[in-house]
Formats: sequence, structure tokens, C-alpha cells
Amino acid sequence: MKRNYNDDAYKQFRKDVLRRDKNKCQMPGCKRKRDLQVHHIRKWSNAHSLRYHVSNGITLCKKCHKSITGKESHYEQLFMEIVDGL
Repeated sequence: MKRNYNDDAYKQFRKDVLRRDKNKCQMPGCKRKRDLQVHHIRKWSNAHSLRYHVSNGITLCKKCHKSITGKESHYEQLFMEIVDGL
């Protein structure tokens, strides 16, 4: 299933993650408030049942999101711990 960014459920997921994260990047040491993106902690393609769970999302700025591309699995545990602490 391809992601539909205009889907109401996806829009609500994104809105809820941004609200929980106080509209700032959650990468340790960053905290930017611009160019924000919502990252799925467990991959969209692999975690079907978690696609719209707020606990599976984290706010990252565009720069930090790009820096983890291709290395997502290395950050999964860190991001889960950050989200659990919010």
C-alpha cells in the first residue's frame, strides 16, 4: 500500500505527533521548529498495524530526517525511548 499524504487518517496522525512533540525536532541536540517532518519509527511498509499510532511517530526537522535516511533501524530504539519519555 502506497502512502497517501492527503488521507485524513495520515493527516490526523501527523497533527497528533507534531502536537505531542510540541512542534519541534526531537533529535537529541536539535530542537528546530522549522521544516518539520513526521518520521515513522517502525517503517511504514513493515509495521502495518502501527501506521497511524502516535507512539510510532516522531518529529524531525528536514535536516535530521535526511541524516538518518538509510540508517533508520539504527535510530529505532533511540526514537522509541524519546517518545516513551514524552
